[in-house]
Amino acid sequence: MSRSVAYTSSPLLASRTPMWRSKFIVAAIGLGFVGLAARAAYIQVIANDFFQKQGEVRFARTLALPSNRGRILDRNGLILASSIPARALWAIPEDVDRDPVKLQKMARLLDMPLADLNKRMEDEDKTFVWIKRQVDEPIAQEVMALGIKGIYQRKEYKRQYPEGEASAHVVGFTNVEDKGQEGIELAFNDDLAGRNGSRRVIKDRLGRVVEAVGETVPPADGKDIQLSIDSKVQFFAYQKLRAAVLQHKAKAGSVVVLDVVTGEVLALTNYPSFSPSDRQNLSGGQLRNRALTDTFEPGSVMKPFTIGLGLETGRVTPQSLIDTGNGRLTINGATISDSHANGVLTVEGVIQKSSNVGTTKIAMQMQASEMWELFSNAGFGQKPQVRFPGAVSGRLRPYKTWRPIEQATMSYGYGLSASLFQMARSYTVFADDGQIIPVTLLKNTEHAVGVPVFSPRTAGQVRAMLQMAAGPGGTGQKAQTIGYSVGGKSGTAYKQIGKGYGSAGNRKYRGWFVGLAPIDKPRIVVAVMIDEPTAGQYYGGAVAAPVFSEVVQQTLRMMGVQPDMAVKPQIVAKAEEESL
Repeated sequence: MSRSVAYTSSPLLASRTPMWRSKFIVAAIGLGFVGLAARAAYIQVIANDFFQKQGEVRFARTLALPSNRGRILDRNGLILASSIPARALWAIPEDVDRDPVKLQKMARLLDMPLADLNKRMEDEDKTFVWIKRQVDEPIAQEVMALGIKGIYQRKEYKRQYPEGEASAHVVGFTNVEDKGQEGIELAFNDDLAGRNGSRRVIKDRLGRVVEAVGETVPPADGKDIQLSIDSKVQFFAYQKLRAAVLQHKAKAGSVVVLDVVTGEVLALTNYPSFSPSDRQNLSGGQLRNRALTDTFEPGSVMKPFTIGLGLETGRVTPQSLIDTGNGRLTINGATISDSHANGVLTVEGVIQKSSNVGTTKIAMQMQASEMWELFSNAGFGQKPQVRFPGAVSGRLRPYKTWRPIEQATMSYGYGLSASLFQMARSYTVFADDGQIIPVTLLKNTEHAVGVPVFSPRTAGQVRAMLQMAAGPGGTGQKAQTIGYSVGGKSGTAYKQIGKGYGSAGNRKYRGWFVGLAPIDKPRIVVAVMIDEPTAGQYYGGAVAAPVFSEVVQQTLRMMGVQPDMAVKPQIVAKAEEESL
């Protein structure tokens, strides 16, 4: 009873609540609902673009629809590079089922150590991580069949190269994003790549597509590129080059084959090479396209140009006599020497015996400007106009800086530099009646239009000398080919070691042979280079000429060129040694 009285007598209970307070609370609650309704209307009706965009950022995705990269074909339509469907495997690390048995099976299928697989998924804060790209579809299916939570896949393409090492330096390769990195893949990347399509979708947090939104843009596949390369000639040249490099224990080698009629490159190969489909543990030496990127002093291969200039200007004739004496000639204190004392030689004999002294005596009758202009017109010191990455210009110094001894050494190939590709193209001057022709790596059915360097008469006279150089008594007898007449010039040069050429005990050499066939109506030019042979022989006539012989015979046969000589071996005597 007393407790009840206490409550009723409380001043708090006894006081009367003002009416305005309850009305204020009701009004505040009502205003709150009105504010919420206004905010909802603003978000959903007036300013919904911003919030839709924010929602799309979190859930909407633009999926790339990859285009199929164009194929690279040889001149006959055989595939040198193509794309096949593949899969990219990825994961959400925080969701991955860490069952060790399943992960071990996945690592084994993907041919990767389990430790590497686990390392990729160490950070559980990541919502996306690549597991492996360009996985073959059957392998990807086996991985997905394991049912590992948090592992997903997406479609992409993988490049394959059926010709492997033989065509690697021409074709090149792409990276994991299917972009060209070397060779034709890089040079024609924009044409090959095509254009990816796109598809706008909404995904859940697990990456699953919930629905498609917006318009789908279909992909546009890349264009096919058809090369001038004949894959059969390319493979044969690579096989013979590889055998020669191994036989002579050389550092490397290169071969270039040109079609004189069209200017097409039928083969361009190097050894060592690599497999474009498996590029692990590669060295720079394997990747380098030596035929286009490496320059060297051409040596005796330049002598036909010097002799040709003497013939063209009327200073000498093929039968003019040149006294080479005991094979030694001193100019401004420097001595030029031949490998043998040849005495008096005709101009033809100077080429046949590859006399440095004889070539120098002819060259010193000319102005330096005349020689420079000739070498320049033949493509030396100029970057080849061919659409291919890495092609170099070589070195040809301005004639005003030449001293007499430098003019002398340039006449037989020292003091300037060129690539094997430049050397091959320069010999089209003799093959195409005095014209240097443009060359191409793309298929061409038109007759190449050249630029005159020599008259047809001079070109024919030099061709006859080149045939002598590859015949009995010449330095390139091993270049002779069964069934076909050939002409060409061997070359052997010291490699620079520091600022000089090394001493007699540690010198390094390059040997090469550049020539053409058949001699009366040339169809091809073939250039071969063997770098640093160490098995005893190093002269171009010994190490490079045999490769030339085999490549010429096989190439002309594949081209359907009829033999122009009796089918019998033409080598009848020991080849002369090249003057260095």
